[in-house]
Amino acid sequence: MSDETKILRMKELVDLLNKASKAYYAEDREIMSNREYDKLYDELVSLEDELGTTLSNSPTVNVGYEAVDELPKERHASPMLSLAKTKERDELVSWLGENKAILSWKLDGLTVVLTYTDGKLSKAVTRGNGEIGEVITPNARQFTNIPLSIPFKGELVLRGEAVISYSDFEKINEKISVEDKYKNPRNLCSGSVRQLDSKVTAERHVRFIAFSYVSATEGGTSVDLKNSKEEGYKFLEKQGFETVERVFVTKDNILSEIEEYARKIETYDIPSDGLVLTYDDLAYSASLGRTAKTPRDSIAFKWADELRETTLKEIEWSASRTGLINPVAIFEPVELEGTTVSRASVHNISILKGLKLGIGDRITVYKANMIIPQINENLTCSDSVVIPTRCPVCGGPTRISTDTDVQSLYCDNPSCPAKQVKSFSLFVSRDALNMDGLSESTLEKFIDMGFIKNYKDMFHLDKYEEAIIGMEGFGEKSYANIIASVNASRNTTLARLLYGLGIENIGVANAKMIAAHFDHDLDLIRNASMEELSSIEGVGDVIATGIRKYFDNQEKRRELDELLPELNLIKPEKGANADKLKGLTFVITGSLNGYENRDELKNKIEDMGGKVAGSVSKNTECLINNDATSNSSKNKKAKELGVKILTEEEFEEEYFS
Repeated sequence: MSDETKILRMKELVDLLNKASKAYYAEDREIMSNREYDKLYDELVSLEDELGTTLSNSPTVNVGYEAVDELPKERHASPMLSLAKTKERDELVSWLGENKAILSWKLDGLTVVLTYTDGKLSKAVTRGNGEIGEVITPNARQFTNIPLSIPFKGELVLRGEAVISYSDFEKINEKISVEDKYKNPRNLCSGSVRQLDSKVTAERHVRFIAFSYVSATEGGTSVDLKNSKEEGYKFLEKQGFETVERVFVTKDNILSEIEEYARKIETYDIPSDGLVLTYDDLAYSASLGRTAKTPRDSIAFKWADELRETTLKEIEWSASRTGLINPVAIFEPVELEGTTVSRASVHNISILKGLKLGIGDRITVYKANMIIPQINENLTCSDSVVIPTRCPVCGGPTRISTDTDVQSLYCDNPSCPAKQVKSFSLFVSRDALNMDGLSESTLEKFIDMGFIKNYKDMFHLDKYEEAIIGMEGFGEKSYANIIASVNASRNTTLARLLYGLGIENIGVANAKMIAAHFDHDLDLIRNASMEELSSIEGVGDVIATGIRKYFDNQEKRRELDELLPELNLIKPEKGANADKLKGLTFVITGSLNGYENRDELKNKIEDMGGKVAGSVSKNTECLINNDATSNSSKNKKAKELGVKILTEEEFEEEYFS
């Protein structure tokens, strides 16, 4: 390769790596794996060393990301450098020599610099590009473990990592849809810390773990750390900070301590992508100085990923409710880091094409940071995988979309079942068919696997018993619970069904009222005219239009006809008090004593023909509030309108006795 060609390759690598860094650090997304980034970075370093040339925008001399526009920016008092890195344990032994050092986790979150003045948190700034960061002080105040005031009354500056634990990450991801899920805790943390609304940060359980004492001065005098970095940690701990887990090492025990960290990471709840080794002697560290990019007193150790060779069996295409269809590699099971893995996300079409995958290819796989399965290399490169022209869920046409040089596959069919997760989630909810165990995340998985395409399919999940039991996070007990809940839901009421179908503007109360009006006869509702529907008290033209629109849709009628044989619609027995509260509207506020929650009392009122509203009006029969003397807005409104306010006991005595 000529020097001219090498220069062109350098420019290409700089462009690729800078795009990857911007996506990862500033946009909280990934366009290449960490392993691929490291591989390209090492190639760039090699070319720069060989040619003696470094481009001004090279990531080897620039650190981090450019601060985003929305947050205020500030220059760091001293630059935040990147660490030199190695994957070789023997290199750490050589680097350490006869010195005493501290070995600690290299945490994988977002680096933040905190400043305390007169014992109070006065400023928090992200690392940014190493020179200029973003001011996120209001967000830092929401970190779950950060001290807002400390005993030291001078000026303290420290650095640490804002992180989100794997357990909190999983809880947050369970609550959101597939295409909105964060790929890893680091991306979630970065997005959470750099929010314009600090309420979002507060909801994400962000923790701050201090890894570096920078300075502490009071009255112009610095705190005496006795020439020891460890004393800096102890000082921070006395101020109330959580500090990084660490251990003293020498050349005699460093390898055994690395091995201990390797054992711990399998169950460690805080994201870590390696270890950091730092000299304890502060004077010696200061004497070493720094390079343009890295300090000389510390070095990062990144795990040398355990690689296994296997055979690609198939590419599974996973669809989500936005239409995004992601490729997933299914391969012969292999043991990695102590567990058996057989699948890995390929993320998008660009990565699929880059790997030149084909069924039967020999591939190597690893766990990124010893946790997330990834494809490392394709040894065969048959490049024979055919990108589907039809959606794997609905059979509709697919299209390839290109966004910032990344190609992704989409289904544009608005009726694709993969896009109906919210509809299915409503159908199985507590007030509808009440299928316990079918959470939104579980529904998404079953839809992705092709188990559910319509409502009827939910009643035939037993066809996929073996596949469900074998799915990650499931098992025989989970499967049995789901099937039992599904079978129990077959016996239901027309009101629950009407609500579960998601008919526009039909809530729980309206569904009960409409079902009761038509004597719980579905055919009467299906064939009712606009005039008949809108004449029902409390319905009106808007709700009537939604009902008529639903039952005039031939596809909806067909789907309902297929569903009905699976159900046993029970007609509620009409008790003596069924119409006792007919025509009366009530409002409930405050806590209750004799009911589990407001819904229980609300259901009782509705079963007797009454209606429960959310606000007090002149049509309100009474306000139920156990604290009649409170200054709540509903109490005030009731008094203004002359609506009576009754306690729970007074209400029952007057209306239920």
